[in-house]
Amino acid sequence: MKTEILRFDGAVERDAAIDAWMNEQRGDLGAIAREWFEVMRRCGDEVRELMHDGCPVACLGDAPFGYVNVFNAHVNVGFFHGAALPDPARLLQGTGRFMRHVKLRPGVETNAAALNRLIRAAYSDIKARVEHG
Repeated sequence: MKTEILRFDGAVERDAAIDAWMNEQRGDLGAIAREWFEVMRRCGDEVRELMHDGCPVACLGDAPFGYVNVFNAHVNVGFFHGAALPDPARLLQGTGRFMRHVKLRPGVETNAAALNRLIRAAYSDIKARVEHG
């Protein structure tokens, strides 16, 4: 069964609204959000971004693969097709049909290598979906 690819209008190479949003995020939570969104931005030349539902989203062209969002006590690093990603470190949370996220908290050590692999896998996954349906 072929799954439709979610598409967002308005994705650009660098969205000033995301930079403004990031500047509003203070302290450790803001630093965590900035760090991991930068990892998404560096996934490839075709990465585009936009604000969607109040948070920064990274896309391959117009197809989203990841996002960050800041809450009162944690940051979510989320994946639009997270349910399909390999997660041997068992970082992903959520029970939705498609989406999953990783919760990051200040002062709690993050398995940075595993999260980097998840972000790269999400980018590779959306690239394969876009290129090969």
